[in-house]
Amino acid sequence: MASKKGIAITVIILAAITSASFLLWIIPQENDTTFIVTDYQGYLDGAENIHEVLQESIDIEYQNLRDGKISPEDYITVTEVTSSQVTTQISEFITSKPSEQWQESYISYMNAMKKFNEYVLETKILANQIQNSSPNEDILQTIEKIESIKAESMEYVKQSNELRP
Repeated sequence: MASKKGIAITVIILAAITSASFLLWIIPQENDTTFIVTDYQGYLDGAENIHEVLQESIDIEYQNLRDGKISPEDYITVTEVTSSQVTTQISEFITSKPSEQWQESYISYMNAMKKFNEYVLETKILANQIQNSSPNEDILQTIEKIESIKAESMEYVKQSNELRP
C-alpha cells in the first residue's frame, strides 16, 4: 500500500498545477488590458510540460495500483483530481484562439489531451474492477484498452509536434 503521505503529496502537486493554470486566466495583468496569447509556441510548450507532469504522476500511481502498493479507492481519488486538471487544460485549448498556422498543431494537442483524459478514466475503471474482484479476463481486456488509448494519445502529441510551423 502506498503511504497516505505519498498520496497527499501527489494530490497537492496536481492541485498546484491546476491552481497555477487558473491563475493565468483569473488574475488580470492590469485592469485596463486583456490577456492575449501571442506566443503560440510558448503556450503549447507550457501545455506539453503540464501534460508530461500529469502523465508521469498518473503513470507512477497506476503502476502502484497494479503492484498493490496503493488501494483502488486511493487511486480513484488520484484519477479524479488528474481528470479535473486535464479537463481544465482541454477547456483552455477550446477557448484559445491560435493563429491559422498554429491551429492544426493546437487541435492535435487538444486531441492528445482528450485521449489522455480517456486513458485516466479507463485506469479508474480498472481500479473499480480490482476493487470489485472482477474476473482476470475483464481486467486484462481493460489493461489492453488502457495501453491502446495511451498510444493514441502519444501519437496525437507526435502529430502536434510535426504540425508546428
